[in-house]
Amino acid sequence: MRMILTLLALGAGAYVIARRTGSGAAPRAAAFADGQPSDGLRPVRDAGPEAMRDPPQSEWNKVDEASDQSFPASDPPSTY
Repeated sequence: MRMILTLLALGAGAYVIARRTGSGAAPRAAAFADGQPSDGLRPVRDAGPEAMRDPPQSEWNKVDEASDQSFPASDPPSTY
């Protein structure tokens, strides 16, 4: 019983320390641009380069757009 109480106390202390030393801001989703909704267990960002956090390395074309719009569907876009 004493071991369980010790573990609970250590866990509570770690939680308090983590909350006090955190930035206070909500974590940002990796691929989402600022202003994109990223809540939920399985977030999906809007399609298009303007919804990306990092700009595309090359010019955005029809195939890129169709592929981005179809994700996470299993079928490839019809423009291939």
